[in-house]
Amino acid sequence: MVRFLPFMNRKPMVAVVRLQGMIAASGSPGRLNDAALAAILDVAFRRGRPQAVALVINSPGGSPVQSALIAARIRRLSEEHAVPVHAFVEDVAASGGYWLATAADEIHVDANSIVGSIGVISAGFGLHEAIARIGVERRVHTAGESKSQMDPFRPENPEDVARLKVLLEQMHGNFITQVRARRGAKLAGDELFTGEFWLGAQAVELGLADSIGHLVPVLKARFGEKLRFRQYGLRRPFLSRLGLGLMRDALALTEERALYARYGL
Repeated sequence: MVRFLPFMNRKPMVAVVRLQGMIAASGSPGRLNDAALAAILDVAFRRGRPQAVALVINSPGGSPVQSALIAARIRRLSEEHAVPVHAFVEDVAASGGYWLATAADEIHVDANSIVGSIGVISAGFGLHEAIARIGVERRVHTAGESKSQMDPFRPENPEDVARLKVLLEQMHGNFITQVRARRGAKLAGDELFTGEFWLGAQAVELGLADSIGHLVPVLKARFGEKLRFRQYGLRRPFLSRLGLGLMRDALALTEERALYARYGL
């Protein structure tokens, strides 16, 4: 009945948005991307006049584009609704996962959280020798001399590699710009942008995070013991919950596990 009486005081509330998993444009279950999170973030900032939005992050990274889109959406909504954002890092916020964390006004970590990896990576396989051994001939016809660059079934072309490195450096520069814009004078120096990552306590010393702390005690200390938490996050598709699409889910999980393994997780 209290909720229908506007003159009654309501307990303060924080919207909690869980951002867990690999960041990718793919629609595979559990993937973080702007399209999947748009409605969730909009409701989290708008519904119930939250005191703040808390991002619970556990992500090893992924797509630079999707990382930038999600972070930009969070900033737009924060400014439109005048709602501050707090990020709480669980196991890892690395690479694109840290890009998401920079969307927050304050970043809180566990002492054992892995934070950083401010860099860009491109990886693949060279299969030209393998197909030669089994007698397979690769036939490619293009219009445009660069159309088949970085073809894994052909030997690496130094010009293609040089071109790729330029693109990676540009992406890295965009990442650095984001971190500097959001963390500013808190950062300890330029050596933070090598792709290295650190545990939570050192991340605080380096200015990549603001404090060691966990969601409930930090926010109750900020907004009072009567603070309520409203949870938001991605839901697994109906068919996945029934156990269908197992092959697709297994491939997605394998890819994600490989990404986590880069950080020893």
